[in-house]
Order: sequence, then C-alpha cells, then structure tokens
Amino acid sequence: MMSYAIVGFGKIGQALAQAFARKNIKVAVASRRPPEALASQARAIGPTVIAKSLRDALEADTIILAVPFWEHREVAKALPNWEGKTVIDAMNTFGVLPEELDGLPSSAFVAKAFTGAKLVKGFNHLAAATLAADPIVEGGHRVVFLSSDDEDTTAPVAALAKQLGFAPVKLGKLDEGGALVHARGRAWGHLIFQDLFKKEQ
Repeated sequence: MMSYAIVGFGKIGQALAQAFARKNIKVAVASRRPPEALASQARAIGPTVIAKSLRDALEADTIILAVPFWEHREVAKALPNWEGKTVIDAMNTFGVLPEELDGLPSSAFVAKAFTGAKLVKGFNHLAAATLAADPIVEGGHRVVFLSSDDEDTTAPVAALAKQLGFAPVKLGKLDEGGALVHARGRAWGHLIFQDLFKKEQ
C-alpha cells in the first residue's frame, strides 16, 4: 500500500491533512518544528494524521511539499537521493521573480533539487479553506490540476486525488499544461483561464 507524507504544516499542509482525514487515509505530517509541537494539532484533525520528524516522514513513498517555496531546498537536502519517491509540488511562487528560477517553470526548478524523484505539480491552485472543505460540491467533484514530465507518475497521483474526492485533470508536461497553473508574481493561473476561454470560442 502507498504511504503518504505532507511536509509543511501551515494552512495548506493542514488543509491537505484534513482531506486525508476525511477519507480515513493515513498520512504523516512534518515541518521544521519537532513532531511534539504538531502532535495535538494533528490529532485534532483526525486519528489517521500522524506527526513525525522530517526524517521519518520522508520514508513515505509519496511526499507532498506544502512549505514556503524556498524551503523546498532544505527538504531536498534531508535525503541524499530521492530515487523511488514521488514528490507532489503543492507550493506556489508568490513573490518569486521568474529570473530567480533560471527561466524555468517553478516545478522544473524544484525538480532539480530532488535528484531521482518523480515530480508532479498538483493541489497548488486551491486556497487552503477550499482544499480543507468537502470536494463534492453541488453533485460534482472539485477539480485538481496535475502536471508532470513523467506520464506514469501522474497516474498514481490522479488516483490519490480521486481517493480524496477530487476530480483530477491532467495538464501534460510541466512546461506545457503545467505552465498554465504556475503562480506568476502575485497572480495565479491567469493563463489557464485565457486558454480555456479560447477553447470555448
């Protein structure tokens, strides 16, 4: 069975933990703080949410990054090699200038730090309150956009999104569809709506 961890226990990390708890799926949570500091909050979210040290949390097969953007580099250093791991990038680059990312889409920049990992961009476009709420809305399922340079990696992440009650939409590679949902400056995904609008016309 797949094991999951959320690294980062701010608003987004807690909202993701609530999504796992709602479906009784076990998930480890970790942050820069020691696990004892997260334990009571984790328990309050649900019995399947387990506070762990970063090192222990990273034993999971699938790791969701929910830390402030530049902290991903510290997380990446915690393992010498990320072979066999799937990393879901749920971060946004609000306030990060494109030139700071060497002209790459932010997830491609992140992927460079996680040597050997399979990286999927996902769960980054929903505000924390929306992510924490039941994804079944008015008879439909709330959408989660996913993109990856490795098509095989997207499938298990799409399966996880479905398990959590979301409707996964695959957007292709990071620099194609993925570029549509990257935060730019202070705005998020302005391209996706232009693009969808063009398709409608």
